[in-house]
Amino acid sequence: MPTRKILLATGNADKQRMLRWLLDGLPVSPVTPAELGVHADPDESAATHEAIARRKALEWADAAGIPAIASDGGLLAPALGAHWESRHTRRFAGPAANDAERQRRLLELLKPYYGADRQAAFVEGLAIAAAGQVLASWQVTGPTGQIVDDLSDAGNPTDGSGFWVFPLWHFPQYGRTYDRLTESERASLGDHWNTLRGLVREFAAGWLA
Repeated sequence: MPTRKILLATGNADKQRMLRWLLDGLPVSPVTPAELGVHADPDESAATHEAIARRKALEWADAAGIPAIASDGGLLAPALGAHWESRHTRRFAGPAANDAERQRRLLELLKPYYGADRQAAFVEGLAIAAAGQVLASWQVTGPTGQIVDDLSDAGNPTDGSGFWVFPLWHFPQYGRTYDRLTESERASLGDHWNTLRGLVREFAAGWLA
């Protein structure tokens, strides 16, 4: 079966890696915006992560002239109520904040909360679009862990290119933060990326036939 080019609709290197993983083993040839020399700046003000992912996929597919796969995710922190919006996970600390500042600010917001009140999950929207149409889209929520009490309990340091929440998102059953879990451990938890990988494969069985 011939391979079909598909754009990884993000400039984030870690997110590109995850989108490649979703497509691994399928008859597609993933390419990045840098490789094609294309750019897009989709509006991210839609009401859900899925809606934002759909808009991203549409605009990037239009810019590249090939199918595009895009995602949008955020942290769910129920204890924070109206003081937290998952869609603003990357921007909540201000447009100039780096990963370390985001981590520090989240821990400050959660400082009054203990134990189960620090529970958190991650929600991810994903969409595939081509030629002005969204071909498929989903929104899934991953397992529930807890945000660590202090930065001294955090996982791997972030470098500004990846998912800043994951070193703070702890799973007591494994005694480690999400960024330090193995692929099989994440799968056993019902990880959001594993769920999306299955959905992409179900869709691709018809799309790429």
